[in-house]
Amino acid sequence: MLNRTKQFMRDNGINYKKEYIRPMIAPEHVYIFRFGKRELNNRAIVRYNHTWTGRLKINEIDVRLHRQHHPRIFVNEDELIAYLQQHLDQNHDINADL
Repeated sequence: MLNRTKQFMRDNGINYKKEYIRPMIAPEHVYIFRFGKRELNNRAIVRYNHTWTGRLKINEIDVRLHRQHHPRIFVNEDELIAYLQQHLDQNHDINADL
């Protein structure tokens, strides 16, 4: 899951850690992806289901970068990568944002 995002992280020298949370009652599965240059203080929460054919269907991706109060919600991985690329291209302190 999120193979292109993981490749993007490796290409830009961003560390990441992935976790899976098994749902108790909810039909959605939850996958937590923590990332950052020095500290893993950014996170992406992926909510997904399995289709009847067994494929994964991403319902939404919530991304909260360091110091953001409201998560950014994306429908697919392309939007997520474009958003992360935009934050890398800006002249911010990359260690604080990513």
